[in-house]
Amino acid sequence: MTRVVHPIEQESFRRLRSRLDTSGFPPLTRAVVERVIHSSADLGYATDLVCDEAALRAAHDALHAGAPVVADVEMVAAGITRRETVCRLKDARSGPGGLTRSAHAVRLAYEEVGPGAIWVVGCAPTALEELLVLDAAPALVIGLPVGFVGAAESKAALRESGLPAVSNVSEKGGSAVAAAALNALLYHPHTKENA
Repeated sequence: MTRVVHPIEQESFRRLRSRLDTSGFPPLTRAVVERVIHSSADLGYATDLVCDEAALRAAHDALHAGAPVVADVEMVAAGITRRETVCRLKDARSGPGGLTRSAHAVRLAYEEVGPGAIWVVGCAPTALEELLVLDAAPALVIGLPVGFVGAAESKAALRESGLPAVSNVSEKGGSAVAAAALNALLYHPHTKENA
């Protein structure tokens, strides 16, 4: 299915590229960086995002082969286009020992999808923290939660985990940029040459 790009989106990317030279990035990293910047109008993501091209290639293949996509919150799920997602937040409950609803939702989602999923976390640092203790063997973790409490720390823990990931160094992030990072992989053509 060919994606039709609206003229407003085309103009947005033209303006982005007139302000920032992204030509030095590898193809999938460039796609992620540009889509995140497009969704946030924040050029600072060019130096704040942490991407690994090999991990993105493997995730791109997994995504186009049908790997399940899990979102931490409905706002992330709503922003992901062209793919159904799993989001179990509505079924989750906070629990004893300080377990948050977001962390419980991650457990529920893992029970549903198992290993090999692509996880998109844009809201809750506790969701990302729970994913890291589950030993979920993800195809990719897009860890871009936002906030002053736990966001930067949870993303640092993700990078230290060695899991294939997209993250950023600062406290910024959010549902829109997390969904945008996943959409970049969905929109990027998948051919035998780049598989």
